[in-house]
Amino acid sequence: MAIQISDNMRGAAFMSISMAAFVFNDTTMKLVAEQLSMFQALFLRGIFTTLLLGALAVYKGAVIFTIPKADRWTLLLRLIGEIGGTVCYLTALFHMPIANATAILQVLPLAVTLAGALFLAETVGWRRYLAIAVGFIGVLIVVRPGSEGFNEFSVWAITAVIFIVLRDLSTRRLSPAIPSVFVSLLTSISVMIVGMILTISTEWKPVTGEGVTLLGVAALFVIFGYLFSIMAMRVGDISFSSPFRYTILIWAIVLGIIVFGDIPDRWTILGSLIIVGSGVYTFYRERHIGRKIRKLEASAVVERT
Repeated sequence: MAIQISDNMRGAAFMSISMAAFVFNDTTMKLVAEQLSMFQALFLRGIFTTLLLGALAVYKGAVIFTIPKADRWTLLLRLIGEIGGTVCYLTALFHMPIANATAILQVLPLAVTLAGALFLAETVGWRRYLAIAVGFIGVLIVVRPGSEGFNEFSVWAITAVIFIVLRDLSTRRLSPAIPSVFVSLLTSISVMIVGMILTISTEWKPVTGEGVTLLGVAALFVIFGYLFSIMAMRVGDISFSSPFRYTILIWAIVLGIIVFGDIPDRWTILGSLIIVGSGVYTFYRERHIGRKIRKLEASAVVERT
């Protein structure tokens, strides 16, 4: 007898696969760092990613040549956020354990919620504000300012979060007229061009066959991550699948140990658990509030009829 899988479980599976793909990309890029400069790796990976996304956009008929006026500045802000987030995060990733960099990045949903309340006038109750504060405390535990483990690269990871918040808030404001694949393609082209320009500031290192292979694999993982994350958002209840984004920490810890021999200390584990707990609670509150709003709307419809 065939097993029926609910939409929510499919969404959760897609989200988990997406997070695994992103961590495998990070791991591959960190391996590339042993052979190439960061900007060189960013540029060369961008070539692979742009070609693959370009082919996908053409196949789906998602290439547009006139961007609506209302979306131009929003799209520019999104590209700035993506480029800044990518450069800052890879700078941190290339110089610190992958589990630590990943843990800091997991405060992102909390930061987006806070920014949405501050800049988009979205309603956030005191419980979610408290969860956000606790989540940021978790980040402080991971980076431990004033300790030997704290360095400039922890700041790079935190700065990446700020840029990615800009990216995500801008994405919310884009109109449906712009296909997601086309936005991804523009992003890939922009990151590739920035990587190409910044290679001028670094020594160009010889590119080996192994390096090209690693960069090609990284590009594939990035695209898988994007595609499965989009699929996760379109199947089932988003508030159900979103907490599964934290499975990325499990992959980061496991691959960090196996590939790089980086064993997270107890403070990193504790901070990660606090961040995850705060994030999951925030998703729970959003789901609970969403249900209440839908019930009130349904009751209003019944009363009018």
